[in-house]
Amino acid sequence: MADENTADVLQALRKLAGYEGVFAENCSIQRLGGLTNLVYRVEFEGQSVIVRIPGAGTEAYIDRAVEIHNTRVAADVGIAAKVLWADPATGVMISDCIENIETMTPTLFHSRDGSPARAGAALRQLHQAPVPFEFRFELFTMIDSYLEILSKKQTTLPDGYQDVVAEAAPVKQLLADKPGDLAPSHCDPLCENFLDDGVRMWIVDYEYSGMNDPLWDLGDLSVEAGLTEAQDLEMLTAYFGAAPSAAKIGRMVIYKAMCDLLWTLWGLIQHADGNPAEDFWAYALTRFERCQLLMTDPAFAGHMAAVRAVDEA
Repeated sequence: MADENTADVLQALRKLAGYEGVFAENCSIQRLGGLTNLVYRVEFEGQSVIVRIPGAGTEAYIDRAVEIHNTRVAADVGIAAKVLWADPATGVMISDCIENIETMTPTLFHSRDGSPARAGAALRQLHQAPVPFEFRFELFTMIDSYLEILSKKQTTLPDGYQDVVAEAAPVKQLLADKPGDLAPSHCDPLCENFLDDGVRMWIVDYEYSGMNDPLWDLGDLSVEAGLTEAQDLEMLTAYFGAAPSAAKIGRMVIYKAMCDLLWTLWGLIQHADGNPAEDFWAYALTRFERCQLLMTDPAFAGHMAAVRAVDEA
């Protein structure tokens, strides 16, 4: 189905070998989901590919050359779709279309048996990639960067946000004292970035990827999917190949709070930019309130103590 972006999709496709003769009349173009980007599935002469056009304003906080490099590393270990063509200057990217899969959602993570374990196995495969990712995902540096971006936009922070950032100072110190090993990490594991065939999962969309503590990915996915404690344990056990220690669980829970702290700001940037994909003010408030709830839970101090007590380096 043609829309206002069809010309851009076709222009990109014609740069891919074998697609020089593609036109709106001889192909099928289907718009897919995406919170910030324009994503299309195109069928042409029996082949299907995915065309991704970056959303307006994303260049302020996403390095497309880094994203493309990291996506290719993930594809080389069999966990991401192969990149067929990409322009590091604009971020336009064309990749293989993975067939016969379900795009995951929070509901599907609860209804598809074994999906937390498959996600854990997929993340382990990604984190074991032998080639390092470009970019170092620095949580608190990114929080400061997002705050600076927001200071130049027409928006406000939720009441109490700065107080919570201040309350996160002990978490920042703990993670500095007890750093995790760095590994190639997705860093933005939305449910919709996991593609499941019932046997294995693929992971797509490496816009925010970089070298990071791997347990960030597991904590963030737990938040995105709304996993129960039992599902967290299923995911962690599949990831580690054994029952996780209290320190590993504690580190994951800490990251559950910190990811909401970070993505609150991301949501506010989308709100300020007028992104129509959803109500990003409500998105940011939900994130912030969930972060507050977790950090004020009496169990949170116990998770911090477990990480502090054991050197996992």
